[in-house]
Amino acid sequence: MAWFGKSGDGGAAVDLAARRDEREALVATIARRMRADRPLGLPALSPRVAAALMATPRELFTPADQAPYAYQDQVLPLAAGQTLSQPSLVALMTELLDVHPGDRVLEVGVGSGYQTALLAHLGATVFGLEVIADLAQAAERRLAALGIRNVTLRIGDGHGGWPDAAPFDAILAACAAPAVPPALVEQLRPGGRLLLPVGPAGRAQQLCLVEKGRDGRVREQPLLAVAFVPMVEG
Repeated sequence: MAWFGKSGDGGAAVDLAARRDEREALVATIARRMRADRPLGLPALSPRVAAALMATPRELFTPADQAPYAYQDQVLPLAAGQTLSQPSLVALMTELLDVHPGDRVLEVGVGSGYQTALLAHLGATVFGLEVIADLAQAAERRLAALGIRNVTLRIGDGHGGWPDAAPFDAILAACAAPAVPPALVEQLRPGGRLLLPVGPAGRAQQLCLVEKGRDGRVREQPLLAVAFVPMVEG
């Protein structure tokens, strides 16, 4: 495994005003859908997650040929067969993870770094794992360009987690495992939350919420059907 330093050490400046109207329209669409559908009992898109979405230019996290579609609520392709999840699902997962300032968060499957940027904007200290070196390096450059300094990236797969940085207040995976990896549960702090897709690639998967009680007891709850790329071993 290779290591990266903390992000934010350089990088070209980003014009956050660019395509602001499109970001506002997307956030409004997500908020409207959440009010109408009330997914998993969530009452609405929270102001803090909405602010994170507004502060994160999604076009920066897409390949150049996909940038025109950055503010459509759809999955976009990344390099090496990976994907950037649709914004409404990213927003829902961010709400469910319930991250607060100062939380230590492990993210498995950084991809282009979009979810990473949202978690960082919410004030978490993020430890990100990405098995594909090119994606990890590109994500670090994007985060640096946004001046995000509360993220540390590492090249590696998610099955073993990041024991040196544990325990974590929250863990989020953007790739599917056949079953909940025991190492991730072990590295979760009592009272913490683990959110990840469970199931084989190309077949039925469930987004699962794993909660570790203050007494150490673990409860696993399937939430909704999803489709994610697999968590691969590096």
